[in-house]
Amino acid sequence: PLEPRERTMVVATVASATKNRGGVLLPRGREVKALSYPSFPSFPSFNSTRTSRTVSRPKLSSNDWAFRTRIRPNALSNKAPSGNKNKGGEGKEQDIQLSELTAVGPLDGRYASKVKGLRGVFSEYGLIRRRVEVEIRWIQHLSQCADIAEVPPFSAETQAYLDSLVENFDVEDALAVKRTEAITKHDVKSVEYFVKQKLGEREELRPILEYVHFSCTSEDINNLSHALMLKEGVEAHVLPMMDKIIDEIRNLATKNADIPMLSRTHGQPASPTTVGKEMANVAYRLSRQRQQVGSTEFLGKFAGAVGNYNAHLVAYPEADWESIAKDFVNSFGIGFNPYTTQIEPHDYIAELFGAMARFNTILLDFDRDIWSYISLGYFKQRTVAGEVGSSTMPHKVNPIDFENSEGNLGVANALAEHLSTKLPVSRWQRDLTDSTVLRNMGLVFGYSMLAYTSVLQGIGKLDVNEQVIARDIDNAWEVLAEPVQTIMRKCGVEEPYEKLKAFTRGQAVTKEMMIAFAEQLDIPEEEKEKLLKLEPRTYLGNAAEQANKV
Repeated sequence: PLEPRERTMVVATVASATKNRGGVLLPRGREVKALSYPSFPSFPSFNSTRTSRTVSRPKLSSNDWAFRTRIRPNALSNKAPSGNKNKGGEGKEQDIQLSELTAVGPLDGRYASKVKGLRGVFSEYGLIRRRVEVEIRWIQHLSQCADIAEVPPFSAETQAYLDSLVENFDVEDALAVKRTEAITKHDVKSVEYFVKQKLGEREELRPILEYVHFSCTSEDINNLSHALMLKEGVEAHVLPMMDKIIDEIRNLATKNADIPMLSRTHGQPASPTTVGKEMANVAYRLSRQRQQVGSTEFLGKFAGAVGNYNAHLVAYPEADWESIAKDFVNSFGIGFNPYTTQIEPHDYIAELFGAMARFNTILLDFDRDIWSYISLGYFKQRTVAGEVGSSTMPHKVNPIDFENSEGNLGVANALAEHLSTKLPVSRWQRDLTDSTVLRNMGLVFGYSMLAYTSVLQGIGKLDVNEQVIARDIDNAWEVLAEPVQTIMRKCGVEEPYEKLKAFTRGQAVTKEMMIAFAEQLDIPEEEKEKLLKLEPRTYLGNAAEQANKV
């Protein structure tokens, strides 16, 4: 969200700034001209007068520079400014152009290529695109309402024209909206003016220009836009990646269903399992949370300034505005929330991010377990030519994919938690605290998607090291204390648990010791035979069966 909307606010960090007077920090003795806005296209009443003034400060040493906050002429353009020297060094102002190298955040910098698919969804452009869509669909919807006689049904050609405005909206259109916003200082109003200008280019639409944004509050437009953004983010990006992860872990489960593995509870040897069964546990847990993410009901409202259709009913008291609004909201594939204030209360967003956070938490647990199994040698990582594990230790093959996944899942969940707890809270009928927070929705998706990509890369490099796993389980005969004392209970032997505790606890138990203990038991021969045939690698319960059916 800092690029590009607020990037002009954080252009450089410098030392020894002068006091902030009138919102502008200047080097003393420096003169600058105040910003002159461009004229407003097609709306002469908004033309601004180009003026300039000089601001002076007492002289200071040449090394004492200050931070200047202003909107640069190129801030709303794709063109790089002429004569930009990008000078560095102490005491020099740096006006560095935004790129993947200079972005403040890693999602737009170091990791940009991995999350670029989200740019069209959650960027400023993505939000403006959805706002334009909602505004145009509303005027189309009004034309179908019999009670709104002033907006008659449109011709097929005009409907096609309006559809094309939505379908062909591009970055250049979004830049035009931003240039208008530089004048209006209101993002949604700028979208309204953009739509009016486009509609005014068609003669059939000129008489109904003032029905653009009719009876709407900005949040009518915004809440549907946010719902559409979230819906696209979930359906087109998050769910497919979640499904890939679940499928890959499920494949690990079935492929390794029969490989015996020593369990560890509290870090100590415990009853054996199989490699596949442990993968199946994760796949099942992730599947549940994936279903909850996928079943999220995206909600919207379109009820005006405080949710009561006040302006609507003054203008057209005979119209069934709640039905009109419900049909309009539902037309986007979004559920209708009939009880709202100025804003849709965002409860469903909290539900969505809560489900995503639970999926991420389970995946983080998986990352840590795989990291630990790699440390034990249970998994080997296939090497990639050219990769370096350590700047000083050439032998290292680090589990960086799982570490990167874990780290980014933590960031994603921290953001998701804040949005989940903050967004449902708004003072009275509305305050503005949700607006700036909602601009960070894409970060939850970005850091989650970055983590999902990393974990898939990590899984793709894994090979099970059956030799190391077998060595561990074959040297853990103490884990058979559980089945031995269970058979002893069945056969009526007194204090079986206590006898096995005294025999095994804190001691290294060998195969020979366990056989000798079983042979001296006063139990039926068929039960004794069961125990004598048991080995740690065969004491697996139905682990393989569970792994195969996940």
